[in-house]
Amino acid sequence: MSQPDAGTIILFGGRSEIGVALAARLAAGRRVVLAARRPDDLAAERAIVLAAGARDVTAVAFDADDTASHPALVEQLTADYGPVEAAIVAFGILGDAAKSETDVAHALQIAQTDYVAQVSILTLLANSLRKQTMRSTLIVFSSIAGARVRRANYVYGSTKAGLDGFASGLSDALHHTKVRVLLARPGFVIGAMTADLMATGVKPAPMSVTADAVADAVARAYRSGRREVWVPWAIRPTIFVFRLLPRAIWRRLPR
Repeated sequence: MSQPDAGTIILFGGRSEIGVALAARLAAGRRVVLAARRPDDLAAERAIVLAAGARDVTAVAFDADDTASHPALVEQLTADYGPVEAAIVAFGILGDAAKSETDVAHALQIAQTDYVAQVSILTLLANSLRKQTMRSTLIVFSSIAGARVRRANYVYGSTKAGLDGFASGLSDALHHTKVRVLLARPGFVIGAMTADLMATGVKPAPMSVTADAVADAVARAYRSGRREVWVPWAIRPTIFVFRLLPRAIWRRLPR
């Protein structure tokens, strides 16, 4: 697939380490919009994307959990900055796995940010991008955590399982339109999001990856027209084995 005509790249989750790294890889000659809470505090992220060759970087306010504000925001962004070449949906929280098992409010917060808010933004974007004349791509980040939910992080994992199913169905629904869904399924990512977890003594899982490695793989998949990408690629056959493990063994596995 040839690279699409230059349009705007919008990153929902303007502080996401993976999201910014990916936006930088797609930025050359393009306008980039970083959507995040506290948009005036995105100087470092703007500098990264500008250094990568973006012709302009704009920061706008975006509260993922305030789903009531999403329709107006998506309408404004597509009207002011369209046509949209790619929308990267990269916000989310890891949460505290132990706390989420007993604290209802915390469990609901993880579900709200990592699933409900994502469904909201993706549905609105799909509706809007269908109306464009140029082709566009929705880039969604699932996780190996959602492939088979583990006891060690089942609240977070369940949101990724739900998001994976939603994005897969959305991809099928958009198959005959000009909108493509690219679903990324990385393994354990060593970076800012997991730094606190690793500080507690949790060791990186086998086949862990960095944010830059994920961004490189997703950028390649984007340019080649793919709809799914596992990072690293060896995770895919591993998942097949995981799904065959008896539950008595599976429940004992660490994160």
